[in-house]
Amino acid sequence: MRLNIVPVLLGGGQGHTFSQYLAYEKLERTANLACIDCRFDLGEPGQSLADTSYLSHIVLRQPNYLFNYSNLGYQTYFVDQPGIDLMERLLFDVHRLGELRQNIAEAEPVLRNADTLSIDMSAVRRADAPGTSRPGPNGLAGDEVCQLLRYAGVSEKITSLAIYEMDPERDSDGITAQLAGQMIWCFLDGFRSRTNDLPWLDRKRFTRFRIPIRGHEQELVFYKSSVSDRWWMDVPYKAEQEARFERHHLVPCSFTDYQAACREEVPDRWWRTFQKLA
Repeated sequence: MRLNIVPVLLGGGQGHTFSQYLAYEKLERTANLACIDCRFDLGEPGQSLADTSYLSHIVLRQPNYLFNYSNLGYQTYFVDQPGIDLMERLLFDVHRLGELRQNIAEAEPVLRNADTLSIDMSAVRRADAPGTSRPGPNGLAGDEVCQLLRYAGVSEKITSLAIYEMDPERDSDGITAQLAGQMIWCFLDGFRSRTNDLPWLDRKRFTRFRIPIRGHEQELVFYKSSVSDRWWMDVPYKAEQEARFERHHLVPCSFTDYQAACREEVPDRWWRTFQKLA
């Protein structure tokens, strides 16, 4: 990553996501982790590092360089209510499978905000990916996960990608391997379309919108790119925290968030980030 090379990791258990995170720790860079996964992988209290418990080890590690965790595609019957409550308390960004499939374009800002992406192939339904460690009847379709990978490729922030939990012995006709190859192709197709489209690099390429909210001290400031038509929100933070949060106060968002602000509704993404920066 120091050489601006984006590593693509294939195979093994998803516990290796912990190693992905350690790379950012060595760079001393606060990072956003996104996972395409049907579970949160928090494990049991005190459980040693494993494929089903790596997230708790990342969250509890000190010093902690994790700024945000996002989950795309969790399935409610695999996640208990205490886990969902914990995600809320930690101000993490989680998206249930049904909500994600209803409007998959809303995942684009989530992936645009990530520094690293970890994928559990068991999040894809068995019909499209039989060769996984825990195949199931429900999950993302093959074309949907490929769409998510293209969003990840276009994101200028993502600097590493991993696809885990593939089981060749269960992979009839090599379907899962083919899908993994197509996912990487979609990521590369998005990667070659990157335009260095970041508001903190060149704000002349962006249109700024300032929206006052009644009863709210802060104006909501949005930036729209003239190159890609993508949106960001500017979340205020204390000046003395500038070095640490320089990469996190401009939050990728969607046109839907801008429309909510115009109705004097503060978007959830803005609130979560504001509380973290505070």
